Amino acid sequence: MLKLVLPKGSLERATLELFEAADLTVNRSSSVDYKASIDDARISEVHILRPQEIPTYVAEGLFDLGITGRDWVAETGAAVESLGELRYSKNTSKPVRIVVAVAQDDAHASVADLPQGVRVSTEYPELTRRFFAERGIAADIRLSYGATEAKIPHIVDCVVDITETGRALRAAGLKIIDTILTSYTELIANPAAVADPARAKAMQQVRTLLDGAMAARGRVLVKVNVVAERLDDVIALLPAMKSPTVNKLFSDEGYAVEAVVPKNRINALIPELKEIGATDIIELPILKIVP
Repeated sequence: MLKLVLPKGSLERATLELFEAADLTVNRSSSVDYKASIDDARISEVHILRPQEIPTYVAEGLFDLGITGRDWVAETGAAVESLGELRYSKNTSKPVRIVVAVAQDDAHASVADLPQGVRVSTEYPELTRRFFAERGIAADIRLSYGATEAKIPHIVDCVVDITETGRALRAAGLKIIDTILTSYTELIANPAAVADPARAKAMQQVRTLLDGAMAARGRVLVKVNVVAERLDDVIALLPAMKSPTVNKLFSDEGYAVEAVVPKNRINALIPELKEIGATDIIELPILKIVP
């Protein structure tokens, strides 16, 4: 039913891992194959292409559904419908930023300080052109095919580049003077496909699975038994997403308590639970959380 396109390159591994966690495993003959499949009746075709191209292809109706960055939707100006953010990037769950950067020893502290005719290197020429034009700065914008940060100061005066943490820019001797766009990975759809009830329903179901897998990341289920006198102490200790589930044990021997908690707290939480009287403590992985 749905023709799906996924990003090749820096987002590829993280995207395939998300789909596997969502029980939508992407199958292909090799890691360099651009065609794939998902064993799910809702998805008829899968292609893996560069994220720069995906918004245009989805807008043109070549694909119903795609994953790319908001940065490339903004760069291409493609008429697509957003089905929402998927909060992951190449290495982290943080957004990436499209920033303006100059040399560390450059006297310019903001984009407003840059001179007319400033030379700019970027992989985002349209986004950059609009940004500088809106600020009344005539910029000499040069398309970069990579290693953008290496072009200061001998080739250009500043760069417009993508960063997750800013470390690579600092390592190249650059400083950020402005942010053009904050971008998360995004699930986008063709407007005509969204208008079709059957395809729209399939899209929302796929989105539910992806959201559930995202929500489960970094969380585990903790189950404990506790006597009545220590129940309030255990509940107060649990950093649950919502109120813990509490059930009376058979033969009136206390309570069973379970809660979803952050994985990064579990190494401290389990000893603390034991110290206040919890017993039979079990930690279980979570594959999906669907509200």
